[in-house]
Amino acid sequence: MIESIFTFLSELLYQNIWLALVSSFAWGILSILLSPCHLSSIPLIIGFLSSQEGLTLKKSIQLSLIFAIGILITIALIGGITLAMGRLMGDVGSVGNYIVAAVFFVVGLYLLEVIVLPWDGAKIKGTKKTGYISAFILGLIFGIGLGPCTFAFMAPILAIVFQVATTDTFYAAGLLSSFSFGHIIPIVIAGSAINLVQRYLNWSESSKATKILKKVCGVLVIFGGIYLIYTTF
Repeated sequence: MIESIFTFLSELLYQNIWLALVSSFAWGILSILLSPCHLSSIPLIIGFLSSQEGLTLKKSIQLSLIFAIGILITIALIGGITLAMGRLMGDVGSVGNYIVAAVFFVVGLYLLEVIVLPWDGAKIKGTKKTGYISAFILGLIFGIGLGPCTFAFMAPILAIVFQVATTDTFYAAGLLSSFSFGHIIPIVIAGSAINLVQRYLNWSESSKATKILKKVCGVLVIFGGIYLIYTTF
């Protein structure tokens, strides 16, 4: 079933421009939903958002978007650097996975309330933007270990991009933008969903429901770190 979907989307890339853009967008979505390393970004951002005070729909969307943009920036930088070095795009070796796994463990322990991290700028006088900066930095670091997974899903798109980059720059940029937008959408939707749940659970940072969710996300994030280490061996 999955293989037939991949085949169908790959064929769409060679139909016409608009279908190719739709296919690229779909590849971006699948790169999150079908990749264990990318999928771990969902409990990571949900756990992070659950630690924020005064969380509104607007703020949850902004933080999720900033987190996702941080991921894309790192992936783009690593892709360019590794390609220039003649290595497989996004392949940062075992060191990158260990760094991200360490971040997962730290964030997971924070969500389990074993350690304390200053994520919430509202708690620190004069640093109201801390939450936004933290989301961006978290995305930048998380993106280090996602290179191989991301470029595996980008391979069909990159094959066309490299062919048309010199003759049709806008088309190449459009394909990459469509993939990036698809890559961001699931993360932003997951982060925004917190506010929908809030309506039913009377959510505040100190509520029982939030504490349970944070602990569940903490466990999932730690498992994500364990998975990264396991796949590195």
